[in-house]
Amino acid sequence: MSSEGPVLEALTGRLAECPADFLAEPRLGGRGVVHTDAVVSDLLVDLGGAGLDRDAARPFAGEGKERRNLLRLVQVASWLLGDPWFAGARRFAVPASQWLASGLDETAGLVAADRFVTDPERREELVRACLAALGLRPEGESEAQAQDRLTALSSVERDRVVRATQAQLEHARKVREAMRRKAAEEAAAREIRE
Repeated sequence: MSSEGPVLEALTGRLAECPADFLAEPRLGGRGVVHTDAVVSDLLVDLGGAGLDRDAARPFAGEGKERRNLLRLVQVASWLLGDPWFAGARRFAVPASQWLASGLDETAGLVAADRFVTDPERREELVRACLAALGLRPEGESEAQAQDRLTALSSVERDRVVRATQAQLEHARKVREAMRRKAAEEAAAREIRE
């Protein structure tokens, strides 16, 4: 996030206007309409890079319903990266390819892709995650501000905190239960002695 990027509101506005085609069903196992690998390949060319070869296209294809939301999110993220600001810079093809190939998996496992178009906080989350993956921060923000806001919005971070809290609560419940059993055993032992 060392370099200043575009205006945050311009990119969240772009996501709000994402065409339905980018949320259409990805081609999986002979079903669906969007060839996500082709969308990404075209995007990378627009960003000044080379299109995808067969090996580089693998993360954007495949089988299984579990990949559906991930590929839809990749399609939405590709729409975001198609903004003229990124294309005009002609230097983001490599980090964009890496982010699209492996940076959205956890998020896609937690949030439906269409929410990154319809929900203002999820739009901001996706924009901030995209900028961070490209080494950018929103125009007018410091690195610390950008990182703090990304952490506050992150679905992955929120899920991690919820899981950690649930684990702590479960541990506390087990400790209380063990203390109750021990107190009951001690009371029973006192009764027997008396």
